[in-house]
Amino acid sequence: MDAFFKISRRNSTVGTEVIGGLTTFLTMAYIIAVNPAMLSQAGIPFSAALTATCFGAAAASIAMGLIANRPLALASGMGINAVVAFTLCLGMQLDWRVAMSIIFLEGILILILVLCGLREAVMCAIPVGLRHAIGIGIGLFIALIGLEGAGIVSADPSTLITMGDLAAPGAIVGIIAIVAAVVLTALNVKGGILISIVAATICGIPLGVTVLPTEFNFGLDFSTLGAPLQNIEGGGMAIIQVFMQPILLLFVFSLLMSDFFDTMGTIVAVGQKGGFVDKDGNVENVREILLVDSGAAALGGLIGASSITTYVESTAGAAEGSKTGLSSVLVGILFILFAFLAPIIGMVSSAATCGALVVVGYLMMSEIGTIDWKDITQAFPAFITILGIPLTYSITNGIGLGFISYVLIMAVTGKAKNVKPLMWVASVAFLAVFIFT
Repeated sequence: MDAFFKISRRNSTVGTEVIGGLTTFLTMAYIIAVNPAMLSQAGIPFSAALTATCFGAAAASIAMGLIANRPLALASGMGINAVVAFTLCLGMQLDWRVAMSIIFLEGILILILVLCGLREAVMCAIPVGLRHAIGIGIGLFIALIGLEGAGIVSADPSTLITMGDLAAPGAIVGIIAIVAAVVLTALNVKGGILISIVAATICGIPLGVTVLPTEFNFGLDFSTLGAPLQNIEGGGMAIIQVFMQPILLLFVFSLLMSDFFDTMGTIVAVGQKGGFVDKDGNVENVREILLVDSGAAALGGLIGASSITTYVESTAGAAEGSKTGLSSVLVGILFILFAFLAPIIGMVSSAATCGALVVVGYLMMSEIGTIDWKDITQAFPAFITILGIPLTYSITNGIGLGFISYVLIMAVTGKAKNVKPLMWVASVAFLAVFIFT
């Protein structure tokens, strides 16, 4: 095991990888309950969506661990599942199998781009300052997600965002989680972030935030398997319907852009904490990582789990010291186990993981000193990226705004020749997405 995963060579231990894997799993395990609930709105049986979610995440995470050997866990992506449920199925009245066909096709297209080397080439074309900015912006984003999940910050019609009710049970649990995570991290306690999640979950029981399970579902339902190849009522095979409605091809392109750049930002962010990004922002094993991630997107559509993607919550495990794919394999095994015991994961509230996400956000801010703030051609696009990711609540949107501002400022300052061609292509593609979708 040590030799295969290169644990000692990367200055890690089996214990550290286990703690990192557990931490990552707990911070992303909400998807076990959330994804089936959302997909059930699209007409997919809840039990089938639950089975697909767990086994899809398990297969993708284990593949990442074995093929890329990096601490990156995968599961059905939030955002795209909402597009499937509310835009494609409820809004456009598409059969859920047709929606999954769209997901399957965009995954296949991304996989082709990886095999052609284009996805890796785009990553290499991104300026160093922007690569660091993506990680910083994601750090702020996940900290915001943590605070919002606990109700410490909330929406406001007048100011957009404001402080929440700190006396509310969820906020109290969130504050406990933050204090525990900060104190344990400051004291260099091994597994401190994981301990903060467990402690906050326990504290949430008397406050009514942690809901104890009353029943267990041991059944599995694989009826969504092969969704694009299934026949829909009165229409034949589902995947054929995508090509019969040209507007659906626009969704394939739009979702491709989202998957393409969300993952790019995520692996840079996790890599910065996991130690597999060099000083120039280059990600080690990037081809293998992108290959697995792209295949996972197609897998999600094929099994009816929505697009499966690399999770930014993997930064929590990396912050605990995970450096190898062993932690990802553990995450995959846990997803399989909890396919039978989903109610237990329901005990871990978003408030309980608040501390983990806030501390990870703080740790990711360390990259801000690597940006040359005296050079506006590099600093302003970095600033827009850092600002855009949390404020638009989208990694892809933030990256797009950063790309567009970079090529524009380089053009008007007479430095257009220094912009790599793929940056121009990507910026034009982002502009088209912003305008037309």
